[in-house]
Amino acid sequence: MRAKGSNLIPVLTIAGSDCSGGAGIQADLKTFSAHELFGMSVILSVVAENTTRVISVHDIPTSSVDEQMLAVFEDIVPKATKIGMIGSCELMSCVAKNLELYKPQNLVIDPVMFAKNGYALMPEENCDFFKKTIVAFADLLTPNIPEAEFLCGFKIKNEEEMIKAAKYLCTLGAKAVLLKGGHSENNANDILFDGKEIHILKGERIETKNTHGTGCTLSSAIASNLAKGYDLLQAVSKAKEYVKNAIYYSLNLGKGCGPTNHFYRFLSEK
Repeated sequence: MRAKGSNLIPVLTIAGSDCSGGAGIQADLKTFSAHELFGMSVILSVVAENTTRVISVHDIPTSSVDEQMLAVFEDIVPKATKIGMIGSCELMSCVAKNLELYKPQNLVIDPVMFAKNGYALMPEENCDFFKKTIVAFADLLTPNIPEAEFLCGFKIKNEEEMIKAAKYLCTLGAKAVLLKGGHSENNANDILFDGKEIHILKGERIETKNTHGTGCTLSSAIASNLAKGYDLLQAVSKAKEYVKNAIYYSLNLGKGCGPTNHFYRFLSEK
């Protein structure tokens, strides 16, 4: 019997690995699968973490990162790429070199700086280097408020300052910015600046501690939607709805902040 064969849109995540499965590469691949896409990965760091703490971070040698990028782009070119945690300046330089070489389309960059427990996944002294080497590659940059404060160099206390920050980040080279409002004291609204217009995307708070990996999941969901051909506003709006439900049906696993449910569409009744 001859195989029928199938076609799936390929997408790529470049990030750190989370052995507990809630964030990082693992969250991205689950998100890609939930969107019926073919997920691929380039691992930058191996993070020993769980729902309560980060134990250690081991960075992958840059030669291995180069080889992973070569393996992907010489064979299965992704329709969208998401970048997550880049823990060292050496890795930032390596990633920047490869982005310049392969020029991936629909590039969503999530400037991961802190784990849920506050552990610094991007040391503060590396922030300026990230601004200089990585931000300008972003078709969409997706910081939360604390990350945007580090990148902008000023405090963000209200919606007006979120808009100011989103516009400033575009002056660093990002084509568009989604500034996530989950850390806001007033509401959970996000600000999307597409380089021309400001869109205020309403957000609803859900009472749960199970939010491990939400930033990773949102950025990979946006990349998934861009790969499927949606425009930026549609891609972000659909991703926000997906993450809202993934949090609503989040998983009661672990002793700390449990993971979101990437497969809620299939498992919400279980």
